[in-house]
Amino acid sequence: MKRRTIVVILLVVLATALAFDLYLPVKKDFRQFDPAAVGRLDAEMWRSYYEKRPVRLFFQLSRLMRTQFHAPYIRSHFIAYQSAKAAFVFKEGRNRIQYAGALPYLKTYFSQLNDLSKVPFNFFKLAEEELEWWIIRREGEKFTPSDWEAVLAREGEIMYSIPKENFMDYARDRVAAMVLRDQKGQSITEQDWQTITQMCISAWTKFHAVVQPRISSAP
Repeated sequence: MKRRTIVVILLVVLATALAFDLYLPVKKDFRQFDPAAVGRLDAEMWRSYYEKRPVRLFFQLSRLMRTQFHAPYIRSHFIAYQSAKAAFVFKEGRNRIQYAGALPYLKTYFSQLNDLSKVPFNFFKLAEEELEWWIIRREGEKFTPSDWEAVLAREGEIMYSIPKENFMDYARDRVAAMVLRDQKGQSITEQDWQTITQMCISAWTKFHAVVQPRISSAP
């Protein structure tokens, strides 16, 4: 009887903790993040995607959700699932109709991020831009790196309400890293991945500088 009581208490505590994690309102300032950590994770997630490692990508995404978007522990895994699922649904696509199968997961992903953000953003539009970004990367013969840069800059504008022109330096660095990965293809080396990581860190450092609040020097 005593053991059963302990089990019941533990289950109640667990259920309460789960409810708090999933449903307690959390509002965070997305301008506050570690750009070097994001850059490293960005490169690591690319590698997991191209090496077809969905489980590793999932745990990297959940870590990103906790450490940079400040999501509660359990919720971070639910959010990460939506992003990882979108990525691998897209990966199996062969045309725009099939690629669109990733959009519902992207909309859910960005909706859940919006729920965490102090400043709301148009998550429907952001999901559409993210899918377009994936598509033009896939259809490289139809688009140029300048087109990639434009989409990345627009995403920054949508999420942070800062003119897209301000994000162009970030976009150029991040696209340059992607171009390098594409050029290397199957022959990519550890040294190449280290170079890509440094390029991603540079990109996110520039992004971070753009989104920081401006302090007026006026008296």
